[in-house]
Amino acid sequence: MKISAKGRYGIAAMVFLARNYDASSPITIISISEHLGISKIYLEQVFSLLKRSKLVTSIKGSQGGYQLSRHPRQITAYDILSSIEISLIEKTGLSSEKMEALNYILAHEVFDVLDKSIFEALSAITLEELLAALNREQGAENLMYFI
Repeated sequence: MKISAKGRYGIAAMVFLARNYDASSPITIISISEHLGISKIYLEQVFSLLKRSKLVTSIKGSQGGYQLSRHPRQITAYDILSSIEISLIEKTGLSSEKMEALNYILAHEVFDVLDKSIFEALSAITLEELLAALNREQGAENLMYFI
């Protein structure tokens, strides 16, 4: 499995929105772009996909922007990546054109198991957990040690 830059940026932007979830005010793409150092044009593409998947809502106007459509505990890494990555869990083609039994065994014993593991791992990671981990990390950076 390979996660594209678009997928990585999508998760980063969604964590940024999760950080501002309680404020109930929409966040502009320009603000996200400046805070994360990601191209505005690239983020517009990402948010188009996130909006199509109903993970974010958009509000038009001068006070507009984007908000999470659900609480951060209800949005998983799988939700985000599957809305952005076209081939997150792409069905594997035939391994051997002559051996149908081998294709069946490889599909069911290797590839389906792998796909299920990826789905389960990504579905277990919520935006809320990512935000908590970020807050812990940033808190550790701000600690002062006195000797």
